[in-house]
Amino acid sequence: MKFLNIIFVSAVMVAAASCAKVSPVTDAPAATSPEETVPAYMPGEVVLKFDESLAGLLDEAGLADAPATRSGVSTVDEILDIIDGYRLERVFPVNKATEEASRAAGLHLWYVVHFSEDENVEDVVKKLSALGEVQAASPVRTIKKAYDGKVIPFRSSASTRAITADQDLLPWQWNLKNNGYDGSSVEGGLAYTVNHPDLSSIEGYPFDGRNYETKFVQGDDVHWEQARALCQGDPSIIVAVLDEGVFLEHPDLVNSLWTNEDEVEYSNEDHDGNGYAGDVHGYDFLNDRGYITWDDVKDTGHGTHCAGIIAATNGNNGISSIAGPDNDNLGNSGVRIMSCQIFSGNSASTTVSLSRAIKYAADNGAVVLQCSFGYTSGAANPYEYGIGYRDADEWEASSPLEKAAMDYFIHNAGSDNGPVKGGIPVFASGNEYAPMAGFPGAYEGCVSVASVAGDFTPSTYTNYAEYTKISAPGGDQDYYFDFKEPDGDRGAVGCILSTLPFHVSDSGYGYMEGTSMACPHVSGVIALGLSHAARLHKHFTADEIIDMLYKSATSIDDDMTGTKFYYRWQVDVPHLIHARTMSLSSYKNNMGAGVVNAEAFLGMIAGDDAGVAMEFPNIYIKVGASSAANPVSFLGQGPFSVTIDDPSVASVSADGKQDSASGTVSNAEGTLTFFGLKSGSTTATITYAGGSQTFAITVRTSSDWL
Repeated sequence: MKFLNIIFVSAVMVAAASCAKVSPVTDAPAATSPEETVPAYMPGEVVLKFDESLAGLLDEAGLADAPATRSGVSTVDEILDIIDGYRLERVFPVNKATEEASRAAGLHLWYVVHFSEDENVEDVVKKLSALGEVQAASPVRTIKKAYDGKVIPFRSSASTRAITADQDLLPWQWNLKNNGYDGSSVEGGLAYTVNHPDLSSIEGYPFDGRNYETKFVQGDDVHWEQARALCQGDPSIIVAVLDEGVFLEHPDLVNSLWTNEDEVEYSNEDHDGNGYAGDVHGYDFLNDRGYITWDDVKDTGHGTHCAGIIAATNGNNGISSIAGPDNDNLGNSGVRIMSCQIFSGNSASTTVSLSRAIKYAADNGAVVLQCSFGYTSGAANPYEYGIGYRDADEWEASSPLEKAAMDYFIHNAGSDNGPVKGGIPVFASGNEYAPMAGFPGAYEGCVSVASVAGDFTPSTYTNYAEYTKISAPGGDQDYYFDFKEPDGDRGAVGCILSTLPFHVSDSGYGYMEGTSMACPHVSGVIALGLSHAARLHKHFTADEIIDMLYKSATSIDDDMTGTKFYYRWQVDVPHLIHARTMSLSSYKNNMGAGVVNAEAFLGMIAGDDAGVAMEFPNIYIKVGASSAANPVSFLGQGPFSVTIDDPSVASVSADGKQDSASGTVSNAEGTLTFFGLKSGSTTATITYAGGSQTFAITVRTSSDWL
């Protein structure tokens, strides 16, 4: 299961992978096949941030609209003139709806500099960094997808591509509903065959170790069943999955997709003005195109697996998920998945692609960032995993663009009028057995997730301790070595069952393990909690949501005693199998707040003193244009009445037609449409069963960024 190459590396990007370990990126070739070796950074590219004082000159040069061969800054151009074939490109395309926020965050000042690959990247960075007009300059670092495709397909008597119509797979999902080990049936997916191989030759085989009947404990799950009784998810909550592309056609996921209604699929034109063309269900940032792919021969299905844990359709005889739609109420339940593709096949991604994906998620409505990847832990064994960042200063110094994008998501996702203001990035802590979570998940404002097994013991591989915020089920193959599925494979037991593309598993389902799998459990619980807040018409800050997430977690510290036995490499390298032990006392107070508890989390959100009531939003419109808003989303069921104080500035209609619009509307049940009549502003009042609220309507003749 674990990565075996012995290499020395600088701070590198590795994945918090599913079953197999990682191939760090290094300046020197690693012990991998040639096609898997990737340079530490892209040749012929650097990123830089100009000083704010140059913003006007950059705008005059037209760099916000298209790449150019001059910056308009004489000192920068003098340096770049000696670099063969350079051009400048703004990192973040203009999104007219969010450009004001982008500029407030300084993201309009970040540019990619392209130049001859014959030039030395480090020399270019050094020259640019010396300029007073440049705040920061760094290489465009590569990000290597490091999962090796170790997936165990789900097999059963009904294992066909039509399985969603044939079999309910919840009994195999101990992570959602753990019925414990009963030794007689497959109910709960936990009555696996105990079929000891001949281990007499393995030194230290612990026949006196934990009894196999205790390796699954009833109730040691995320309390999914109880939470789903409270809320079945809300379509207004969007989770951005930054990973391989999500298999958009999977029967369990087709009803869970975020859809950009203003865009046209496969189009080369940016119809909605968000800076990206054809982005109907997300965007492929690796290849800069609007359609998502998942079927490269080297794709593992990792993004699809994570998406299924969060939002697969419930009750349709496939798997169940934490926050996906209910099959009996598809259109009005379930959170939505936005696929932000940053990996494909063996291709390396970059910090530019990643940063664009993070900002895109915030700008297009995502409030949870699902990130089952991360850098090597700074406390990992350097001989086995390489050297990672020890603190935020090291991470920021290496990847300042990435940090800027992360800060933007944390502070700008969500809204003042929705269930949450601010975004919540959720990261896998890493699988290096290390007493420290990896970055970026270790960064302030992010949620770093460790992994536990079916008895809430720490997964043998999980990172823990420093920067670890919370835990969730992630599987533990090495721990369940004694178990075998009836008529199935050894190695699947104790892993996490979820959705996969059909080219990875004929059934469309399969098992993976890792903090990669623990991570989407937390993303799903957060999304379900925000759905509950939306249904209760409550508003929170991201910090308040995170605080309740931790306070509601199930503590496992009192059980961190004794010794846990496992068999390292039992699946991937069986000839090297040997028994190992881990002292559970080392994990006491080191698994974050405990195991995520969906039921308790939703209960806290519903508390009388939790959050504040949502308010009807202020309205912004151009002259001659319209803007629609549904008061049900903010105030509950109607009817609603609206009075505009100055009807010469704007009018309102309950049926969306301008010819029936006026300064008032009475007894409206749903969506209201506001029309901009002339430049100016006015107040308006909306009245409903719970009282009344005053809001502002602003009408502009024109705006560069509206």
